[in-house]
Amino acid sequence: MSATAPAPERQRDADRSQAAILAAARDEFAELGFDGARMEGIAKRAEVNKRLIYYYFRDKDQLFQAVLEKAYEHIRSAEQALNLLSLTPPEAVRKLVEFTWNYSTTHPEFQSLLNSANVHKARHLRQSRARELNSPVVDTLGRILEQGRRDGIFRGGIDPTQLYISIAALTFFYLSNNHTLSAIFGRHLLAPKARQERLTHMCDLILGYVMRD
Repeated sequence: MSATAPAPERQRDADRSQAAILAAARDEFAELGFDGARMEGIAKRAEVNKRLIYYYFRDKDQLFQAVLEKAYEHIRSAEQALNLLSLTPPEAVRKLVEFTWNYSTTHPEFQSLLNSANVHKARHLRQSRARELNSPVVDTLGRILEQGRRDGIFRGGIDPTQLYISIAALTFFYLSNNHTLSAIFGRHLLAPKARQERLTHMCDLILGYVMRD
């Protein structure tokens, strides 16, 4: 009898190994950036042999690209689960703003990965399918804006891509610069009360922009 594991079991082992490597790489890249991350450190975090990482991923660049794709898959999947099209346009916009804020505050590693990707001018994303993952949420937002316009409650001419970038920017700048902003203004901007005030401000700002006068 052959001691070789059946194909389905080998596939499950391979899937588990790759998942462990990607999770470890995500943490390593988020903590140390692309330049600071080391394959030895990723192997140690994943509790695998470094050679196994190279077996699944050609080099650090390919591994970082895979981590970015996984990160985008996760946030886009969570966005789609919001079922925004089942809500009224104002409710949908508010829910998207709330989601973007809450996701960023509970997944700080996502912002760290984006920071690192931007340092390298997004070269890891240009050949990545992560670009395709941005379409659903922008398309959905466009449909929401059009429905709101037809209902007579949203003004017309709003670019959904620009609006989505603005929603993300209101979150990203606040969180990525919270240390300097807190020091300059003498306020603990990540305190629970301050975070709720920020979310309320964001919702009011975005809804105030899309609503008709």
